[in-house]
Amino acid sequence: MSLKWTDSREIAIALSEKYPDVDPRHIRFTDLMAWIQGLEEFDDADERCGERILEAIQMAWIEESGN
Repeated sequence: MSLKWTDSREIAIALSEKYPDVDPRHIRFTDLMAWIQGLEEFDDADERCGERILEAIQMAWIEESGN
């Protein structure tokens, strides 16, 4: 399965598994974008990403982490 920018919940789960010690409330969007692009199952174009998408992923990650 490949992940796209719109798969915010699935991306959040993958990030929480890959970075269990990171508090997603304190991550910069530039780092978040790079980490998403570094996920093995991620496959989407950079230009399809925007601030609203990163916010949605960050919020989903915060919910996943229980913070």
